[in-house]
Amino acid sequence: SRQGILIKGGNYLEALSHLDTVVFDKTGTLTKGVFRVQEIHAAGMGQEELLRFAAYAEGYSNHPIAVSLREAYGKKIDHAFVSDVRETAGQGVTALVDGHTVSVGNRRLMGKLDCPEIAGTTAHVSVDGAYAGYITIADEVKPDATGALSELKRAGVEKTVMLTGDEEAAAREAAGRIGIDEFYAGLLPGGKVEKVEGLLSAQKAGAKLAFVGDGINDAPVLAGADVGAAMGSGADAAIEAADVVFMRPSLDAIPKSIKIARITGVISAENVV
Repeated sequence: SRQGILIKGGNYLEALSHLDTVVFDKTGTLTKGVFRVQEIHAAGMGQEELLRFAAYAEGYSNHPIAVSLREAYGKKIDHAFVSDVRETAGQGVTALVDGHTVSVGNRRLMGKLDCPEIAGTTAHVSVDGAYAGYITIADEVKPDATGALSELKRAGVEKTVMLTGDEEAAAREAAGRIGIDEFYAGLLPGGKVEKVEGLLSAQKAGAKLAFVGDGINDAPVLAGADVGAAMGSGADAAIEAADVVFMRPSLDAIPKSIKIARITGVISAENVV
């Protein structure tokens, strides 16, 4: 408790002492989850018009990327100009904005439109079926992420994995900066569950796997891992589903929890003897 670590049972403490693999959700766990618009690249219209279309189409969403687009636009959204909003899970949104059909999301949402593959988080925009440009958005990596990954290796964790709904280029860039061993991109919430199930089935005998996340969509993955760990600053559903909760935002609580679990195991064994 002095370290701000809540472990919900002795069985989870035991599992922590045998961790071989730690799987992370990216956004809000390895990164701050606070997005800011960096660049606007318009095609066939001005930058301000492109940003307006994107902000209006995302006017009803509370997704961090949608919030960043509205903040960059900086003006009040008049919802009277927005109708027929449709969200496609893991891809983006399509809406009727001032009489124009506007889609904002990743390259999958753009379908057969010719749009570039950009490293980093990118919101592509189409208007009336034509590609209109893209907006790059940055999500800052937590300053202690690289150090925490190094500490995990020193604590005996053999493999670290990152799961994300981001596109391949963005995921590869983030994984390289942080020092993740493996990453899997373009995953919907159900895909993350399947990926963790696959990693669990590949574990060697006696080894355990932990999943660390903080979002409401992470709850099923947290429940399915040997140890589900949630950041205390995350969604209530994630905290409820987790076996371990890190009450402080610092990622170094993860290797600390492993070290504490292993020390506890040694002390318990000595007491039995």
